[in-house]
Amino acid sequence: MRKRAGPRRPTQVEIAQRAGVSQATVSLVLNGGDGVPVAEETRRRVQQAIEDLGYAANPAARALRGMTVKTIGLYTFESVFPVDQRDFYHPFLLGVEEEAARLGYDLLLFTSANTAQGGVYARGRNALLKADGCVLLGRHISRDDLANLAKEGFPFVFIGRRDIEGTELSYVAPDYVTPTAALVEELAALGHRRILLLRQTDGAEPGDDRELGLRQGAQAAGLRPDDLVAEFSSGAADIGTDRVTGWVRDGVTAVLVEPSEDNATGLALAEVAEAAGLRIPDHLSVAFLGSAPPPTATRIWTSFEIPRVEIGRAAVQLLVNLLEGAEQPPLQLVVPCTDVRGNSISRVVRR
Repeated sequence: MRKRAGPRRPTQVEIAQRAGVSQATVSLVLNGGDGVPVAEETRRRVQQAIEDLGYAANPAARALRGMTVKTIGLYTFESVFPVDQRDFYHPFLLGVEEEAARLGYDLLLFTSANTAQGGVYARGRNALLKADGCVLLGRHISRDDLANLAKEGFPFVFIGRRDIEGTELSYVAPDYVTPTAALVEELAALGHRRILLLRQTDGAEPGDDRELGLRQGAQAAGLRPDDLVAEFSSGAADIGTDRVTGWVRDGVTAVLVEPSEDNATGLALAEVAEAAGLRIPDHLSVAFLGSAPPPTATRIWTSFEIPRVEIGRAAVQLLVNLLEGAEQPPLQLVVPCTDVRGNSISRVVRR
């Protein structure tokens, strides 16, 4: 984990100067007045200054005054909140819930997660301010939302590595690089010399990490850069017979699949390959760079498992460290994944 100073949070003094009021008046507005009336026009000026400067109240300071609500938010950028046990993100939710309870924090679930409606700032202001801080997750993120939250100084931790130009975020992410590199080295030891990485079309950081692992593993195994192929897939529909057999004609003997939430792309690849007479793993080795489809009576996919519950717990731990003033953002933690030994890769068999 590494830490360094984050963006400076505007002070109440700066808000007071912008609004033309005293700092005490700003404090009254921020803290609800404590029974002391504040003129409506003055309140509006202070609130406008707060919005202009991007001020977010420091939960650690509120805790020192006994005013913290001891509430952690969980926000997902996905259109459906992950309450279904079959949802890819559900184990993250379990980890967040368990760790929040263990540390004595309530959990507030934000369900207005459809970015088509504006995301975190759908109503023109940060909807997450109802909580002391927030854990965020989801593949279909709004980078503008993340940048604005960081600019405000609002405490949050993202599940997954995300890069935002001009700022650094606190996050907990799976280590995709190391196990991907290890798989490439294993395939090279089995005689594979041309390996294809099948990526998701969104081109997000997890795919970049997997491609980095592909190239690191190839270099360690003595493969040439020209021996590696990286292609994008928009889903199962674009995995056709011509495409798969074209890979094989081009010398590809192993495919590494970046999983989607339903793994439809990888399953389509297996179905098309088998229909074309390409047995897995005899003619084409296939591995998933993350959580694979469930095993069947005849197939256990070689892959690695993302410790999703543990990552959810770790995200809460980092967030509480920020809230309680133990450390300063950004806090960034990379968590190892667990190898799954399957029967979908093997030594190269020449046809």
